[in-house]
Amino acid sequence: MENKRRVVVTGVGIVSSIGIGKDKFWEALISGKSGISEITSIDTTQCNYHYGGEVKDFNPQDFIPKRKIRFLGRTSQLAISATSLALEDAKLFYKKLPKEKIGVIIGTTVGERPLEELVTTWARRGLKDIDRTRIFQAAANNISANIGIHFKFCGPNYLIPTACSAGNYAISYGFDLIRKGELSFVLAGGAEAFSQIAFFGFQRLYAMAPKICQPFDKNRKGMILGEGAGVLLLESLESAIKRGIDIYAEILGCGLSCDAYHPTAPDKEGISKAIEKALKEASVAPEDIDYICAHGTGTPANDKAEVEAIKKVFKERYKEIPISSIKSMLGHTLGAASGIEAVACCLAIKNGIIPPTINYETPDPDCDIDCVPNKAQKKDVKIALINSFGPGGYNSSCVLEKYS
Repeated sequence: MENKRRVVVTGVGIVSSIGIGKDKFWEALISGKSGISEITSIDTTQCNYHYGGEVKDFNPQDFIPKRKIRFLGRTSQLAISATSLALEDAKLFYKKLPKEKIGVIIGTTVGERPLEELVTTWARRGLKDIDRTRIFQAAANNISANIGIHFKFCGPNYLIPTACSAGNYAISYGFDLIRKGELSFVLAGGAEAFSQIAFFGFQRLYAMAPKICQPFDKNRKGMILGEGAGVLLLESLESAIKRGIDIYAEILGCGLSCDAYHPTAPDKEGISKAIEKALKEASVAPEDIDYICAHGTGTPANDKAEVEAIKKVFKERYKEIPISSIKSMLGHTLGAASGIEAVACCLAIKNGIIPPTINYETPDPDCDIDCVPNKAQKKDVKIALINSFGPGGYNSSCVLEKYS
């Protein structure tokens, strides 16, 4: 049997609407602080709704030299900043390491905003007014590429565009590369900046709520969009012990299910397959899970399908497991969501506290779970499950364990 390395998380980086850096983020998360406010970075005057989880106190110059910022789209700025925080947190002196052994894998949904800007300019003023310097910023792969360029990493560099589950997909791929011994370190997660395309699109799908997100609540009205970036530094357990660095959690396994049952709404069969695959790869039984970090978007169909899938896998035990959605505080950050939620899960495992689902008022018989309503819950989380699902059947789950 192939001898596979154990993979651990040794650094976390986060840029979010409730805090930049793990300490501010975590303090706000367990306090149930909402990051939802009126959006200022994009024009929403044509929309009925104007609220989202916008990162308003973000200064890219804290992480990136001023002369380089104008060449980077906002998503790249968020991603580089979160990566910088993850490297600092892991105390990784990367400049002294072989650059080809450090990989970057980032998930996103929409990609970079310059693409949107170029199309708008073309439509309004014609081809001759397009800024040529922006063309190379428009490609989605620039997000991961810009991280590699900024830090001079020469290892495998991938952009994962699997919609709302992209962060989990990125972590899953990074997990495989480390345990097979192909790379020494992987920076994996997701990044997403606000875009009019996403904001207008989800509103036209009638999937958005006016001002608040209420996952699993009977009167939930839909999602609230957000932006941000969450990045993990992955390495082998052997490497982490050798470096003498603290470990947040060990990644035991990931499960992916690409069954395209519906183009927009997830299906309980596809979701349950992803969960079952993750548990099987992790060699973990359903009764071993202490916490589920839910996809929990706040749309009626998404929440119901996820609960039905959890019931199918965990059977009568589903009511005993705390199942919370941090999207109630951050909004749905699309391709960044499961990267950010992985950071939250690592901190929940490390601190023994489960973040709440805020804005919960009325129980829903179809979602009769312990959603950790409105107040954080103290619990020794030994094994946690992260769920993330995207349109078209991109279902993913990851299993994390407390290292001891």
